[in-house]
Order: sequence, then C-alpha cells, then structure tokens
Amino acid sequence: MTKKERLQIEGARQAALEQARVRLTIVVILFVGMFTVLGLRTIKLGLFEHVAEPVLAGRMTQETPVSRADILDRNGVILARSLWTPSLYAEPALIDDPATVAQKLALVLPELSAPDLKARFAGRRGYFRLKRSLTPKQQWQINAIGSLGLKFQMEEERVYPQGRLAAHVLGHVDADGRGQYGIEAYLDHRLGAPELADDPLRLALDIRVQHALTNRLREAMAAQSAAAAAGLVLDVHTGEVLAMASLPDFDLNVPSAGNCACRFNHLVQGTYEMGSVFKTFTVAQGLETGVVGLGDSYDATRPLRIASYTINDDHPKGRVLSIPEIFAYSSNIGSAQLADQIGGEAQRAFLGALGLLQPPAIELEDVSEPQSPERWRRVNTMTISYGYGVSVSPLQLASGVAAIVNDGHLIRATLVKQPDEARIDRKRVISAATSLKMRRLMRHVVEYGTGRNADVPGYRVGGKTGTARKMLPGGGYNRAAVLSSFVGAFPIDDPRFLILVMLDEPAGVDGTLKTAGGGWVAAPVAAEVITRVAPMLGVRPADGQTAPMRHAALIANE
Repeated sequence: MTKKERLQIEGARQAALEQARVRLTIVVILFVGMFTVLGLRTIKLGLFEHVAEPVLAGRMTQETPVSRADILDRNGVILARSLWTPSLYAEPALIDDPATVAQKLALVLPELSAPDLKARFAGRRGYFRLKRSLTPKQQWQINAIGSLGLKFQMEEERVYPQGRLAAHVLGHVDADGRGQYGIEAYLDHRLGAPELADDPLRLALDIRVQHALTNRLREAMAAQSAAAAAGLVLDVHTGEVLAMASLPDFDLNVPSAGNCACRFNHLVQGTYEMGSVFKTFTVAQGLETGVVGLGDSYDATRPLRIASYTINDDHPKGRVLSIPEIFAYSSNIGSAQLADQIGGEAQRAFLGALGLLQPPAIELEDVSEPQSPERWRRVNTMTISYGYGVSVSPLQLASGVAAIVNDGHLIRATLVKQPDEARIDRKRVISAATSLKMRRLMRHVVEYGTGRNADVPGYRVGGKTGTARKMLPGGGYNRAAVLSSFVGAFPIDDPRFLILVMLDEPAGVDGTLKTAGGGWVAAPVAAEVITRVAPMLGVRPADGQTAPMRHAALIANE
C-alpha cells in the first residue's frame, strides 16, 4: 500500500471518529437535558404542587373523609375513631390455581380455612369479601402470593384504641357503620351525621379513672371467685359519670366478642335488691321529716316479728340502739321500726322523688325498669327500709345517694361531658341540714361501723355497706349467694365524688375471714380505687385525719 493510500485511510478513520464523537456528544447533551427537565419537574411537584392520587372506580383512598365522629374522654383521649383500612376481596375468575392460592392465603390468615377457600375459589364466580381491616404486614404477604384474583378495597373501620376499657359505655357499630350498643347506638344520630363527622363527641369518662376502677374490680372478682363485678365513679355536683365498669367485659375490636353474656351491663341492665345501703334513704327520710332526731333510739334487743316474717340483725348488739348506731352497725331491726313510723305511702313517695321507682335517664339503651310491690303493705315498708322488696339498678342507687350527700339535690347521671357553663338541672329532695347530718353519719360508718375497710387516711371517706341475699328462682332467699356492695363519697365533709363497688356472689376467702359481706369484700376495693384516683381528680389529702363525728354520743347531742 502506498503512502498516499495510507494517508487516505487514516483520514477517513479520523473523519469517522470525529463524526461519532459529535453524535455521542449530541446524545449525551439530550440525555442530560431530559434528566434535568425531569428533575426540575419532580422538585417543583414535591415542593410547590399537590397531585391528588387517582380514585379507582368503586374504591376509596386514604384521603376520603370518614363518615363518623370520634369519641373522646373528658381529657381528649381517643376512645373510638373511624379509619380507612384495606379489606381483602376475591374474584375467583382471575384465580388460576385455587388450591395453591387457598393454601397460601390460609397461612397468612389462619382464621380462614384452606378447604373452604378452595371451594369458594373453585366456583369461579362472584366478587366477595374475605376479611376486613388487614394489617400492613398481612396486606404485603397477600400481595406476595401474586394472584390477580386477590384484591384490596379501602373501607371505613371503627377502631377502639382502649380495647376492653369502657366497652359497655362505648358499644360498637355494625358492618354498615350503624351504632348497635352503648353510646354508639344511643347517639348514633349525632355520631353518624356527616356534617358533624369532624366534631368529636367528648364523654364525661376519665379513662385514667376507668382503668383504675376496672383493674381493681377485675382483681377482686378473681380473688373472690365472684360471678360478676361492677362499679362507677360519679361527680356529685354535675352528675357526670367519670368511670363505669361492668365485668365480665369484652374487647370492642373483636366483633364477635360482644355476642355473649359479657355484653350485659350490670349497672343499668341489672336490677337488684341492694340490701343495707338502702338504710341511707330510710334514715335520711326520718331525719328530713322529723320523725326521728339523731338522739332518738329503738329497741333492737330481740328479733322483730311482723305477720309471718322475722326481722333479724346480721350484727346483733342485743340492746337499744341510737340512730347513729343503727346506721353504723346496720341494724335491720332499728331501720324497720323507723320505716314503720314513717309509713308506707310516705316511703314510696320519697323513693320516687329520688328516682328509684322509674328507669334512670342516661345515654344508654336497654335500661332496666326497677321493680317494686304493687301493694305497699306494712311488711314491705319494713323490709324495703333495709333493701329488700325493691329492686333497682346500681346506677339509680348511686344517683340517689349522691343526692343525699350533695346538699340534697337530685341530678341526672350523664355520660356526656357537660360544658363548664352548662346549667345543671337539680331537684331538691332533702334539706342541706339533713344532708350534713347524713354525711356525718356516713363518716361515722367508715370510722366505727361496718365500713371501716373503706377508710383512706387523709381523704375522709364516708359511706354505707350492703350485703343482700339473692332471691331463688322459686322464691325465698339463698343464704350462700349474696350481693355485696359499698357506696361512699369523698371528701365527705365537702363531697365531690361518689364511688360504688358491687360484687355479685363473692365466695369469701381467707383474706376476708371467709366472709362475703360488703364491708369485707367491697369496701376494701373502694378504698384502693380512691387511693389511686383521688390525686388524678385533684382531691388533696387533709393534713390530719379529720373526723366530722368522733362517736355516736357527739352526734346525738347536736
């Protein structure tokens, strides 16, 4: 090859390389320009613009507003909230291998049966829901199965972050979001109103107090092998229920859990002969009407015979007892004689004025009707004086006792927090003077009587115990089955809160000297709850243990 030819070839190669270099440069510039534009567009969208996610036909996105309002406790803690959560649906026509998909899906969701799933998938027809409210992990695992026939749809789900706490108060909703029980049902029109979905409902409940009360009741129920337990904490000046617990209970997040007997709310659905706590009303009426004074007394030396009935004392003293002693030692004989002096018609009118002869008005459905005798005979008057013959709900009892201690005003109990400026409807049932005497007597019960186990140093608790034998289905009373209770207020010299504790059929164990009475099984529970919740409620202990009444003689001489 000649030198000229070599130069021609080298020139052609250089020209080709130069042309390739130019083309490569142009390509690089185009790529850099394109990525620069995309980068700038991404930054602009991320910082300055909002792009709504597409809404698929028949699907809801996370941004879709919920249709039901939150429920909060009095301090703003969430008790119920609606959330959009993924539900799993199946379209069998798109499932290629029903047996394999069914087996893999059952591993992710053990509550679903692989054979049942296989049979449903093999039908090759329809579009149906398999499970609501999937967790993110479950959704990821189902996605990993890789079947086009398994699909997700966002649906509104009602969630209860506190689980079991206040289950009987809150209630639940059905699959269509309609309230079926508790506050969810009673105020369904309010909670389900679309225009109020962003306006939460604030309850009177304090979830801290609810937790303390429920836990202690659960412990006592287990320790005493009781059939049930219930309790509440009530503001005596507003009627607000700060805690309401009924056991056994259930988890509101498990839809099937509320279909058992545990759904029964013992505080409003149950009516009971409450026993000696009723002496609070008997003595209050006697003092209010002037039938007796604190210095009066009755002969409790021996059992009282009336018609074919014999009235005995559970803690007989075998002597004449003053009014303070009748109340402190819980004398049935003395209480019956006092009621006999008051008279049946007056007794019935007084109990009616206290709201004990009609259902309580509270924001719950299925509230039970109290039971009272059609013919209010003399023997009824006497037995009702110490808690037999009239059956009421524990909530009614609590509201009635609240009226006795709060200067004499009956206030309707409520589960909804009242505005600070709200006007509270009050009905006077006794005078402030009688209320003061009753508070002193109730303190006397806790200092020296059957309620000593309810005493809490510094918090000046006053109250009354109750132990009622339960009626047998065929009539008569079962001496082995009792309803034990304690109702009290604190601080008793200026009451702010009322507490009620009730145990149904406690066994009586070594720790309570094999005794199942209210003073032994219910009063200690009340004391422990007060110890825990009083600081939460802003009740400061007194510097010293004040005693509104030191002994019966001081009361009698006032």
